[in-house]
Amino acid sequence: MGTFELLRTMHFPKPREEIFPFFADPENLESITPPSLHFRILTPTPIEVQEGTKIDYRLRLHGIPIRWTSLISSWEPPFRFVDQQIRGPYRQWIHEHRFEEVGHETLMTDRVHYSVPGGSWIHRLFVRPDLERIFDYRAKVLRELIG
Repeated sequence: MGTFELLRTMHFPKPREEIFPFFADPENLESITPPSLHFRILTPTPIEVQEGTKIDYRLRLHGIPIRWTSLISSWEPPFRFVDQQIRGPYRQWIHEHRFEEVGHETLMTDRVHYSVPGGSWIHRLFVRPDLERIFDYRAKVLRELIG
């Protein structure tokens, strides 16, 4: 079983203190997730996010219904937070969201370490292309919403 990494960065023309709250609110996930995934938060809202918070989701991946539970394993506003899958389709999913000030802008970095059942051929044929599409969609919507 190999571990893979997805790394994405985005610049936003606003200070970190204005950008971080958008990403810290789980309710915004639905707006930046492709509609084809039918993503829904199951945890009652509003959700008070802090280290140790668990959040339940439902989505459909290639038509297959999936339940996903995330644990906020690190919470350091407005600098970074980490969510880890504790239930879901991956053998491992650790997603770090980092926010750095660059002048009057914010550099946001998504770093995901993950492993999948089935190994590298499943990753190469299905998982990586799916993740690239999801994060491409996310970037497009974020550019429209935030700038």
